[in-house]
Amino acid sequence: MADLIHIIGTGSYVPAKALTNADLEKMVETSDEWITTRTGIKERHIAAPEEATSDMAINAARLALADAGVDALDIDLIIVATTTPDMFLPSTACFVQKALGAKNAAAFDISAACSGFIYTLETARALLTAGTFKRALVIGAEKISAITNWKDRSTCVLFGDGAGAAVLQKTKGKGILSTCLRSDGNLTDILSVPAGGSRRPVDRQVLEQSLNTIHMQGKEVFKLAVTRMVEAAKKALELAGKNESDLNLLIPHQANLRIIEAIAERVQVKRERIFVNLHKYGNMSAATTIVALDEARRSGQVKPGDLIELVAFGAGLTWGAAVIQF
Repeated sequence: MADLIHIIGTGSYVPAKALTNADLEKMVETSDEWITTRTGIKERHIAAPEEATSDMAINAARLALADAGVDALDIDLIIVATTTPDMFLPSTACFVQKALGAKNAAAFDISAACSGFIYTLETARALLTAGTFKRALVIGAEKISAITNWKDRSTCVLFGDGAGAAVLQKTKGKGILSTCLRSDGNLTDILSVPAGGSRRPVDRQVLEQSLNTIHMQGKEVFKLAVTRMVEAAKKALELAGKNESDLNLLIPHQANLRIIEAIAERVQVKRERIFVNLHKYGNMSAATTIVALDEARRSGQVKPGDLIELVAFGAGLTWGAAVIQF
């Protein structure tokens, strides 16, 4: 059997505070019925003011290490996928490294928005396959509430905070069979945080216009999310030498129930083979797919030998899929 890079442990964390649709009704002009009908989301978890992205990442990482039975000193690569780092520098991954005591690791961040965990998974897979590193800790973590405009009812109902982590190492006969990563920089304007970086630093006008928060062209994002994720899901299956009927579970990005249903129809995967948890968490960006995978594993929906596919889409635009044999 060929050696493959496999996920040997997972963990996830969401903040204690749950923000329900009823709570949002008191904040903006919306309703539980409107949110549920259009998105499928019932609540989302919001980090405490003092709780940073790295804090959530550390909690998830500790659970993943425990699940894998691996000591932090045996990790030699840490990658954190996030668009909400603790600060511009140093990387969030370095804060995670310090907290875990993983002094033997190289650590860095990846920014690919909601596709971030799949980008991180493939980056680690490639480095482990090359023999550069032996064991990796990969994390998707986001404090999206920090870049949410809580007066914009079209976006504030969608997002939540959280983190998920996985430990990767080389195994025989099972693991990551294939990935498909894509992006389109011509579409940077349809989903972005326009200010706060080097092009437009924060000033009074930025704050007054909430340009340091998420801006999204919803209809365009919806259409592209469906078509691009379907393309990626099919391509990754093709690269793995598998087809849709081989899948035991499809874990799509948890952004909108209508998007998930459209993907299921086009990929031709039955509803009972699609994992959904967005009603509890909303869209946690880079944390979404790994939190979902951890929940699926812990609930018994992922069993040894199962074929799983992750697929996601985010700002950039970025999208990607990964096929994994457990």
